[in-house]
Amino acid sequence: MAFNLKHYLFRAFRELLLYHHNSLEFRAKLYAALIAANEKYGECELKIVEEAGLSIYNDADRANTLRLTVEEYLEKIVDDNGLAIDELIEHLMLDLKDYPRYADKITIEEYEKIIACCEDEENSIYQKRIVELYQRLKDDYEKRRK
Repeated sequence: MAFNLKHYLFRAFRELLLYHHNSLEFRAKLYAALIAANEKYGECELKIVEEAGLSIYNDADRANTLRLTVEEYLEKIVDDNGLAIDELIEHLMLDLKDYPRYADKITIEEYEKIIACCEDEENSIYQKRIVELYQRLKDDYEKRRK
């Protein structure tokens, strides 16, 4: 019950309660777009997100918040709630334009683990193309900053 209340509050007041929420949102968008490309995603992908969050933040609450935020984006995509993979990727590109340093937050190795969860060849190919896009974006914005 306490976890559900905390999640509800974070969801409602993320911008006010969460330090560097924009950064977390950016990472959540990266993961959500990639995961949504597999129509049959499941716990495997979400567990990888949570493990990545623990590795990045070294804080279980923040890692959990990353996972929950990814789940929120996935719900919006699946429910056709005005958000699709293409729009999410457009948001990512706008975020990178506004915050070029976010290119450092693109971790290709983690995304490849998510692709390994996919059993459908077509969805896996789609995910690989998204990761290739992420790599191009990362390379492009890292060059611009130098």
